Amino acid sequence: MKEMSSETPPGLEPLLQMDKIMIFQKIEPIELILGIETVNKYEVKDSLNQQIYYALEKSNICCRMCCGNSRAMKIRIIDNTDTEVMCLIRSLRCQTCWCPCCLQEMEVQAPPGQPIGYIIQRWNACIPRFSIQNKSRHTVLRICGPCCQSGCCNSVNFKIQTLNKKEVIGNIAKNWSGVLVESFTDADNFEVTFPMQLDVNIKATLMGATFLIDFMYFEN
Repeated sequence: MKEMSSETPPGLEPLLQMDKIMIFQKIEPIELILGIETVNKYEVKDSLNQQIYYALEKSNICCRMCCGNSRAMKIRIIDNTDTEVMCLIRSLRCQTCWCPCCLQEMEVQAPPGQPIGYIIQRWNACIPRFSIQNKSRHTVLRICGPCCQSGCCNSVNFKIQTLNKKEVIGNIAKNWSGVLVESFTDADNFEVTFPMQLDVNIKATLMGATFLIDFMYFEN
């Protein structure tokens, strides 16, 4: 469970003293009016509801319209000084439980260009499963989601587990946003919890896993 590191990438210092982050996807009026998929934008806040990062998707419109939530893209994580401190990279892969040879992956870089972690989907016909890997590609944590991701009026929880799956050390919760927001938009809110002493690079990778989960299961 505990993986400590003396190296903190520049810009990730706020995560050192955190055991919870909240991610809020912004509602895009153009999507509501014209039905055109625009780039996703997010606010990342601490437990006191103070913004620490801003996240912006980078993808082309053809990929968004043709590939939907399976699209290749980058997500830029920008701090309050307008400095890009992280970059999340997702390549185009088949998104179906019946194709285990081409599962989803996301690379986490901090600063951009320097990989610090990876999120790897593990094949399962019914239950969402992911491995959290460090920069050396060693699996350090696992994520297990529910069989049903509808979550009407309730949170949908993806449990963060130790490598042997014997202990749950955290959670990625997609929170219910209300009937109107859930019915007419794909703007989602997440709450991520993890141990305070967890390596900051793994905390950042769990943040990346939240964005991947959002695209895979909650992006319309």
